[in-house]
Amino acid sequence: MDQAEQLRNIIKQQNMKPHSARVITVTSGKGGVGKSNVSVNLAIQMSRMGKKTVILDADFGLANIEIMLGIRPRYNLADMMFRGREVKDIICTGPEGIGFISGGSGLREMTNLNRDQILSLVRMMYELDHYADVVIIDTGAGISDAVIELVASSSEVLLVATPEPTSITDAYALLKTLHRHNGFDPTATSIKMIGNRIQSYEEGRELYLKLNTVVNKFLGMDMDYLGAIPYDERLPKAVMQQQPLSLAFPDAPAARAMLELALVLEDEKKEISPMDTTRGIAGFFTKVFKHQFRSR
Repeated sequence: MDQAEQLRNIIKQQNMKPHSARVITVTSGKGGVGKSNVSVNLAIQMSRMGKKTVILDADFGLANIEIMLGIRPRYNLADMMFRGREVKDIICTGPEGIGFISGGSGLREMTNLNRDQILSLVRMMYELDHYADVVIIDTGAGISDAVIELVASSSEVLLVATPEPTSITDAYALLKTLHRHNGFDPTATSIKMIGNRIQSYEEGRELYLKLNTVVNKFLGMDMDYLGAIPYDERLPKAVMQQQPLSLAFPDAPAARAMLELALVLEDEKKEISPMDTTRGIAGFFTKVFKHQFRSR
């Protein structure tokens, strides 16, 4: 019996209840395109819509979200995995009531977990499922193994890109690497592109059509277009204030665009079957482990 089969049996033996949280993974082909800003502001807008929203910062190389939220977490995911902390211990409360979990080194160390540690982590993630309505995973930028593993395990992916040629090239490189990943199933993953720092909504759609045409032609994949966020000079001012744009300047064009994106995502939720077994943060991590075992 291989390790992936062992994991399936472990989960089945626990007779765990269906999970409920919606998991949305935000990624980008390169750094500096505003990915973390999108994650934070979407979380705030969703929280304002009455959703219990938690951000999991999976970019363990940087602390961008901590800085944006003005939060210094006492504990992180690694403390829960290896040092006896519970889910409630590692969730910090941010503005507008959003939750925040720092990945720390936990995500990097997941490849070394034994059977009992995997089961313990999945159980704890089921607890998070019942706490949150939405979990937004902010990945690291680029195409590292850790980023591709997280994206390949996701049922909903938001790909942030700007009109810069390097951003388009790197976004395509990420999708190409994802397409080659053994555990990636394009029929089980919805990829939606967000055009960021665009000068007009026409430019945003043009960006999507340009990238999607290449992706369809050479990878046989299709993306959807979620929408665009205009270039907004108030965004760097909000960053300097260590406040999310949606709080510092709620009427700014980019903040209003974030609200529109959140409304579209909420409307799309109606089309997601409640029996979709890929949903939930526990289900998400179960898929991550299966992918890792399959590649060993």
